[in-house]
Amino acid sequence: MRIYLAPMEGLLDHILRDMLTRLGGVDIAVTEFVRVSGTLLPHRFFHRIAPELLAGSRTPSGVPVRVQLLGSDPVCLAENAAKLATMHPAGIDLNFGCPAKTVNRHRGGAVLLTEPELLFEIVSKVRAAVPAAIPVTAKMRLGYEDKSRKLECAQALAAGGAAELVVHARTKVEGYRPPAYWEEIPAIREAVAIPVIANGEIWTVDDFNRCRDISGCEHVMLGRGIVADPGLARRVRGEAGAGWDEIAPLLLPFWDKVKLSCMPKHQAGRVKQWLAYLRRIHPQAGALFLQIRTVTDPLVIEQVLKAMLERQALPA
Repeated sequence: MRIYLAPMEGLLDHILRDMLTRLGGVDIAVTEFVRVSGTLLPHRFFHRIAPELLAGSRTPSGVPVRVQLLGSDPVCLAENAAKLATMHPAGIDLNFGCPAKTVNRHRGGAVLLTEPELLFEIVSKVRAAVPAAIPVTAKMRLGYEDKSRKLECAQALAAGGAAELVVHARTKVEGYRPPAYWEEIPAIREAVAIPVIANGEIWTVDDFNRCRDISGCEHVMLGRGIVADPGLARRVRGEAGAGWDEIAPLLLPFWDKVKLSCMPKHQAGRVKQWLAYLRRIHPQAGALFLQIRTVTDPLVIEQVLKAMLERQALPA
């Protein structure tokens, strides 16, 4: 079984990838998408999304990181993939699942699931442009407005040369609303000869078990569930999860990286965003969130985090 850490634009970036992979259980991580649109991107653009490229395409804890590309121009995607390949990524992933209206309006992400022929052309050109040692993979949803072309799309991606296929078990129209339709995945698995990874609405070990039973997938990709419960990957492996005593010490290094990567006006929001997920599982995160909910001053945020860790370090 392999457990993948999902790409999540605006949430699961290199900072949070570092924190979550420190806790163990994750085998492979995928970056947020690099938007490819008509130009050959400079190295610094790839490094901004995936600074792990400067360290062997691995997180500080050693988890391989694949870089995800998004676009609709097969030639431009292939040229950028070839350039990215010179930076030795652990893999190149292609995004056919993003449901964002802006992305779809510019012919990126899930809207391409209405054009299976284009999916084949994109994957085949990228595959041809990239050395064989670098895997080219893809992520799709069950469709754009409906699920009628899911098999056609999956087969196009596999025929184009995708080594693996992640399936987010909802359409673009269904967005992130529960449930995820894991029962649609077995037909996709039967239609292609490459590994299929199930994704969508896996928040707990029970969700994971049901997803594997229903989808038949050996491998899974975790997204919002592992942001809320950073020990989820360990739990689904039958190991002990991560308690607040393991998670709380990550908040300060998380904050330190946020300060380096984000403008001051956005820094407080990043911490609140993660705490808002963590409070689903950990009441201590809820209390911390309430303490800083109206705070925007980075200096105050840092003081609160340090005080929390000092209190936690005191003997009972």
